[in-house]
Amino acid sequence: MANQSLQSAKSAKNDEFYTRFDDVQRELNYYKDQFKDKVVYCNCDDPAESAFSEFFKLNFDHFGIKKLICTRYSESNLFQQFDPVKKYGYRLEITGRDSLQKIELKGSGDFRSAECTELLEEADIVCTNPPFSLFREYIDQLMKHNKKFLIIGSINAISYEEIFPFIKDNALWSGYTNPREFMNPEGKIEKLGNVQWWTNLDVAKRHDELVLYETYAPEKYPKYDNYDAINVDKTVEIPNDYFDVMGVPISFLDKYNPDQFEILGITDRQNTSGLRTKVYTNRDSLKFNDLNRRSVLKIGDEYKTVYARLLIKRKR
Repeated sequence: MANQSLQSAKSAKNDEFYTRFDDVQRELNYYKDQFKDKVVYCNCDDPAESAFSEFFKLNFDHFGIKKLICTRYSESNLFQQFDPVKKYGYRLEITGRDSLQKIELKGSGDFRSAECTELLEEADIVCTNPPFSLFREYIDQLMKHNKKFLIIGSINAISYEEIFPFIKDNALWSGYTNPREFMNPEGKIEKLGNVQWWTNLDVAKRHDELVLYETYAPEKYPKYDNYDAINVDKTVEIPNDYFDVMGVPISFLDKYNPDQFEILGITDRQNTSGLRTKVYTNRDSLKFNDLNRRSVLKIGDEYKTVYARLLIKRKR
């Protein structure tokens, strides 16, 4: 029980990263026309403190928003600093410049609660920085309720077993920018290098053709020993004359055009693309762990593992 409580406390601490206004503004400005006449819901945001709430209040008319709803979670560290006794959350609703309502919630304001789920049903677009430890559950809720969204999360979510199928099926993709600095509850800046925007709103760069300059040569693009695919170390090195399966870095997602490429699988998850896999039995001699779930290159008699690769194929 003590270990469980300790883990919960650790997760809560790791979730307390607050987005800076400049980062919200930098990303949101790309989507201005997609917010016109929409009900926007920020369901992990203190209306008095959140950069998301502040941005949408300032740009309510500029973006042509129909309605803004913000709900805060009463048990967050930030909220406890201001009001450690109160156990209920509240919501803020804005339907115009002079129309602002502050309404107390019945519960804590948890995005999973019945009352917050009811507000979610009303929303057209959800925009926030959800708790990192609950990212899988958060995305699952959005998908089940068929909502448009623009949210912040770990880049590593691409390899989550619950998240990758949405990426593969073109139901989830990356945004334009990568926030690097966040505020912690003590008011200090925390630098995070593995965070990005995730969305299912239209992103213009997904329609850009990736220009390919390299030509295929077997010695330059060795095949994996456990996947029937060639290894490509950098997105810019994708050959322009190869149309079979390739393993590319997960950073490829930032350049991914679904009309030009198809995503088949990912090498550190159970492969679902029908590619050949080899299960290693003598792992100690190779000095690798879980080799059948990693991409492995064999050059001569030497083996080496390669960091997670997206398995892709050209469409044109």
